[in-house]
Amino acid sequence: MSKKRVFAVDLGASGGKCFAATFDGASFTMDEIHRFAYESVTQHVIERKNKLVERAIWDQPYIQHNIGEGLLAHGRDVCDHIDSIGIDTWGADFQLMSGDGEPLCAHYAYRDHRLDGMIDKVKSRIDPARIYEITGIHFQPFNLSNQLLWLVLNRRELLLPDVFCLPTPSVFTHALCGSRKVDSTWASITQLVDAANGTWSSEVLAALDIPRDILPEIVKPTALLGVLHAPIAESAGINQADVVAVGSHDTASAFAAAPVTSTAEALIISSGTWSLVGKLIPAPITNDDALKFNMSNEGGIGNTRFLRNCMGTWIVQELRRIWRGVDGKASSWEDLNRATQKAKPFAAMFDPDDERFYNPSDMETAIVEFCKETKQAPPANRGEFLRSTYESLALKYRYVNEEASRISGEETKVVHIVGGGSKNKLLNQFTANATGLPVVAGPEEATAVGNIMVQALALGVIESLEDSLSLIRGAFPIEDYTPADPDVWNQAYARFQPLVRG
Repeated sequence: MSKKRVFAVDLGASGGKCFAATFDGASFTMDEIHRFAYESVTQHVIERKNKLVERAIWDQPYIQHNIGEGLLAHGRDVCDHIDSIGIDTWGADFQLMSGDGEPLCAHYAYRDHRLDGMIDKVKSRIDPARIYEITGIHFQPFNLSNQLLWLVLNRRELLLPDVFCLPTPSVFTHALCGSRKVDSTWASITQLVDAANGTWSSEVLAALDIPRDILPEIVKPTALLGVLHAPIAESAGINQADVVAVGSHDTASAFAAAPVTSTAEALIISSGTWSLVGKLIPAPITNDDALKFNMSNEGGIGNTRFLRNCMGTWIVQELRRIWRGVDGKASSWEDLNRATQKAKPFAAMFDPDDERFYNPSDMETAIVEFCKETKQAPPANRGEFLRSTYESLALKYRYVNEEASRISGEETKVVHIVGGGSKNKLLNQFTANATGLPVVAGPEEATAVGNIMVQALALGVIESLEDSLSLIRGAFPIEDYTPADPDVWNQAYARFQPLVRG
C-alpha cells in the first residue's frame, strides 16, 4: 500500500487540535501539530425594545483561522501532500447563512440562555412520546430542534429564500470546500431526524414550523464533501486535498476509537466536558423505558449509540474558573489533584445532572445549595469540592449503566473510558470502584483517532472499522483499572440514589 496522509481537526467545547496521521503498510502514526484554546464568549447585548440580554457565542472566525494554521503547519512541518481532511465538532449549534454565504446571525453557543424554556415549547407543539418515537433523541436544551424553533419564533424575518442552515461541523467544512452537507452521526442528534430511515422528519419539521429547505443534505461518514479551495491550499503550501465526511459528532468518532472486543458487553464513556455514557446496539430502542430514562439513540458508524448525555468535567472546570477569579490566578492541576487526593471521601454527594449545574454563575454556590437542600454538610474545602464531584460522577456512571443494561438487555462486563477524561487516574479508579467493573482507559485522543480511522476507511486503507482496532491498540497506551472497596462504594451508592432526580 502506498503511504497515505490524513489531516484531522477535532473541535471541542474548550479548544481545538489538528493532527497529522500517516498510514504506511501495517504501521500507523499520529501527531498533534497545532493546538488552540477557546471557549464560548459571554457578552451583553441590547435587543429589541431596549432589552439587555446575555448571549453566549462562539468566535467562529478565530476557530476557522486556526484550522488554516493547522493546515499551514502540515505543509511546513510534515508534508506538502494530504490525501484527505476530516473535521469533527461538539454536537450542537449552527450558523444561519444567506444565499451569498454571509452569516445572518451569531454562531450561538449551546449554553446560551435564549434556550431556557425551549424544551417546553417543543413539547407544546408535538407530543414528547411521539417525537421520541420518531427521533429516538431525548430532551436537552441544546438540541437543534430547540435552537431552530427559537429561530422560527424570534428571528422569523431571517428565513428568506436561499437562506441555509449550517450545523457546526458544516460551518467549517463549508469554509474549506463549499459543502453544505452534514454527516449522519451529527444529523442524528438534532431531534429532527427519523431514526428509522436517517432522513429529516417531515412530521417533526412541520410541527415545529421549520422549513425543510434550510437544512443540509445528510450523507454517510466516508462521503466526499468536496476538495480544498485552491486559495486555502496555496496559502498553506499543500495540495487541494479531498474533504471527507467523518463521524463529525465528536462522540461518534470517540466511540469508534474505543478498543472494544465485544460491543454487547461494553459500556463506553466518552469523558470530557461532557460524559457520554452508553452502549453500542444494532438498532434504536425507543420504548417507554428508554424515553423515561432519557436515553438517546444517536447514529453511529454502522451501529447506534444508546447513551445518556451526562455532565462531565465541566463542573470541575467551572470550579477552577471561579477560584481563579477569587485568587487572581488559576490553580495548577497538580495542586488541585493533590488536594483532591487528600480530601475526605464522600464528604458530600450530588446529582451532576441536576439542572442547576448546567450553567450557573457560580458552580461552588450551586453545589452548596444542592447539599443544603438535601440536608448534607457542604464540602469544607476545595479538595472536598473536587473529590465530591469525581465521586458523584462515578456513581452517576453506575446509575446510567444499570439502566442502560436493563433497557437494552445486555449486561455490562467492562467499562471503556476514552477521550481527555481517560487521563484522570482518580476518576478512572472511582469508576471501577463505583461500577464494580474493570475499566479500560484510552486512547486519550479517541475523537481524533476515530476521525482518522473513518478517513482511512474512505481512502481504502482499511476495509472496516474493526480492522482499526489492532492499529489503535498498537499505537496508544491503554491502562487497566481493577475495582476496589466494594462495600464502601455500595454504601455510598445507596446514599446517592435518592439524590438522583431523573
